[in-house]
Amino acid sequence: MKDKKTFKPCDLIIFGALGDLSRRKLLISLYRLENANLIEPDTRIIGVDRHTHASAEFVEIAHKSLQEFLNDKLDDKIWKRFSARLSYLKIDLTQMAEYQQLHTVLDTENRVTVNYFAVAPFLFSNICQGLAQSGVLTEESRMVMEKPIGHDLKSSQVINDEVAKVFNETQVFRIDHYLGKETVLNLLALRFANSIFTTNWNHNTIDHIQVTVAEEVGIEGRWEYFDKTGQLRDMLQNHLLQILTFIAMEPPVNLEAKSIHREKIKVLEALRPITRANVDEKTVRGQYTAGYMKGKAVPGYLEEDGANTESTTESFVALRVDIDNWRWAGVPFYLRTGKRMTNKRTEIVIYFKQLPHNIFADSFRELPPNKLIIHLQPNEGVEVEILNKIPGIDEHIKIQKTKLDLSFSETFKKSSIFGGYEKLVLEAMRGNPTLFLSREEIEQAWTWVDSIQDAWRHSGDSPKNYPAGTWGPVASIALIARDGRAWEE
Repeated sequence: MKDKKTFKPCDLIIFGALGDLSRRKLLISLYRLENANLIEPDTRIIGVDRHTHASAEFVEIAHKSLQEFLNDKLDDKIWKRFSARLSYLKIDLTQMAEYQQLHTVLDTENRVTVNYFAVAPFLFSNICQGLAQSGVLTEESRMVMEKPIGHDLKSSQVINDEVAKVFNETQVFRIDHYLGKETVLNLLALRFANSIFTTNWNHNTIDHIQVTVAEEVGIEGRWEYFDKTGQLRDMLQNHLLQILTFIAMEPPVNLEAKSIHREKIKVLEALRPITRANVDEKTVRGQYTAGYMKGKAVPGYLEEDGANTESTTESFVALRVDIDNWRWAGVPFYLRTGKRMTNKRTEIVIYFKQLPHNIFADSFRELPPNKLIIHLQPNEGVEVEILNKIPGIDEHIKIQKTKLDLSFSETFKKSSIFGGYEKLVLEAMRGNPTLFLSREEIEQAWTWVDSIQDAWRHSGDSPKNYPAGTWGPVASIALIARDGRAWEE
């Protein structure tokens, strides 16, 4: 048997190691990678934060985080091996002199330094300067940064310019954790490895496409942050547009990062602008009011702790998106995302065109369209909805809708299904940029979203109300009903 490919070990530095992102996501993901034997034996994990702690205290904090947020049972043997990798440095990220401490722990000759910026973007510039002035960076060094990368095109450019002073583009790994999800990556396989889809993935056979990212949660103590951002910028600008590019892109030359980025950028460039002239017919924004979630009363957006009762920030957005190119001419994409919706669900539904003539009128007055349904969460998998004959020896052939179900957990029982963060953290440590965002992608997405934000400000309209526990404002139903279609629910 061929040996597993080895990669150079890392010194993974988590800036903001005591924050929510580190405790809820990164440490959990790293432990799961440890459990799967996917971390190189000599890789180390160095927590950096401004609070005074010894390494032993950081290990205890990591242990408590795993006990609280890990879905699986903590394995003592795996924990012992994982905890041996952990160490901690107290660094005030605004004080350049304190970065010199990194010299005492980093081994740049034998390990690649991976700097994970798990902090607010306003600190990115400080960290870049501190790393540069301390002299610990090499050509192999990398940096990983989280969204939000700005709140519009201009602020995004400022952040990217600051990072570019220290790291070149090949060293920068911009994370969108949706791109680490198995079902998003499976879009590449579905589209480009199966002729049944490859030859039918265009305006000749597809009627329209729906993408839904529905959340049950409300603001959950993040009101001040979220109110400055809104659902359009918090979810659609990154997650939904990234899903859209994977659905709509042309076949890349290969699976190299440059090839995939090139095709995704072409999709973003082809998005028909939503402007002041067409924003009312192309978009709906909403804000949840008090309602019920699973039988329990929940407050409205303006009633959450710390809320400004005059806020007009949207917690829901639905759009009709058109892509002006040969493949997708005349095929609308309907995107929607919101908080406090009926249930948690992330899915893509591809509706194929109806047949022009129906010979099965005894079963259906109009033949329902075939559908390809891709579930991203909570139950990852793919379904194909077709029409099948009902068994029997009656005089007439009767048909019904039938689903061919490919559940990942059932089909791949012997394979581990990881979350998005595990995959992306691993790829960052291995130096593979394929699943990360390029600067041009980020800025092209912001250019398109900024036009919508401008149109909303100019209109002066408030978001439409919708009760918590529903599928959004009635106006979102009208958005798609105008075209003679309905949301998949």
